[in-house]
Order: sequence, then C-alpha cells, then structure tokens
Amino acid sequence: MDIRQKIWLEKDGHVVFGKGREELLRAIDECKSLSAAVKKVGISYRGAWGRLKASEERLNIKLVEPYGKGMCLTAKGKALLEEYDQMVKDMDSVLNKSIARFRQIAESK
Repeated sequence: MDIRQKIWLEKDGHVVFGKGREELLRAIDECKSLSAAVKKVGISYRGAWGRLKASEERLNIKLVEPYGKGMCLTAKGKALLEEYDQMVKDMDSVLNKSIARFRQIAESK
C-alpha cells in the first residue's frame, strides 16, 4: 500500500508552482537555456514561457534571468525551488507516518 500525493501552490485559483514548474526550473538551471530545457521536459517553448511568466506575475518575483545567450534561475528562483523540495520532503515524512499507522490497523488480525 502506498499513499500518492501531489503538491502545488495556487493564488486566486491559478497555479503558481507545482511539479511541472519545478521540473522546468530544474531543467533551466541545468541547461542554462529555455530551448534546451523544454526539450528535456517535453513541453512547448510557448507553454513553458507562459508558465514562467504566469508564475512570476502571481508571485511578483523574477524566477529566471538572461545568462549569456541563454537563461538561468535568479537567487529567488533557486530559493523557491529549494523550499518546494523541502515542502515535498516534509509532506512525504508526514504521509509515511500516516501510512505506517494505517497499515498497522489494516494488517492487524
């Protein structure tokens, strides 16, 4: 038995950040280019750019900035990514404790 969960953040009913944006930011950080990042994660350039701009507007911070002929994460973009990672780890810890208790009840005779 496993617990499955997805975490995303919304503002006024619109996605601000979640797994897709996390994967996109990681790819940008690694590739230093939006073009290379979208190929890596398998989404369109236009879709990626739209998600980045929407998140930046909703958060009122810059997530990416020019880097030579490419793009890199801003300090706040990196900090947001790290905080999202910690949030996922924290939730996994809580859920693992819950599933252990659930299993105890379900598997007891």
